[in-house]
Amino acid sequence: MKALIVDDNRQIADSMVQMLAFFEMEGVAAYGARAGLNALKEFTPNIVFLDLNMPGLTGFEVLGFMRREPHLAEIPVIVVTSDDQPESADRAMQNGATAYVIKPITLDVLEAALKSLEMIP
Repeated sequence: MKALIVDDNRQIADSMVQMLAFFEMEGVAAYGARAGLNALKEFTPNIVFLDLNMPGLTGFEVLGFMRREPHLAEIPVIVVTSDDQPESADRAMQNGATAYVIKPITLDVLEAALKSLEMIP
């Protein structure tokens, strides 16, 4: 299983790569929305972890792109953000996010999200 982590904060993206390794998932970090879009042109991940608030393009724009592309439309997207506003969560879910998690993400939260998507036993 291959996961794409799109976050402009390198430390957060890199720590998620390390956490995913606990579940025998290969994590690929993309530092920012444009890097995430470029990565999606290079390979098709099994799951995407997406920050919303990034400079330039936002996570909402990445999510919109994914949902319009036939080969990416069905990939689960877990939004991982510091934005705890209900309006943002509603907007993300209405635009095709699979789950919405508030940072900081812990190993337990990550495990629960992956189990809920049946990506790990």
